[in-house]
Amino acid sequence: MTKVVVRDGKNGLESALRTFKQKTAKDGLLKEVRERNEGYMKPGVKRRKAKKEAIKNSRKKERLNRAY
Repeated sequence: MTKVVVRDGKNGLESALRTFKQKTAKDGLLKEVRERNEGYMKPGVKRRKAKKEAIKNSRKKERLNRAY
């Protein structure tokens, strides 16, 4: 669960909302909710989507490993 602390001050709520949006985007929460609402996916579509996600994750891991 994503938690954000709202601080008193000029931009407390706005900054908390911005932080919440960034955290949920990073976690992929909205993406997961949208996928659940789509309903049934054909096996071929599911396979292509999984392959695309695997390629994306492998590239991300390579990028992170090269940085160090």
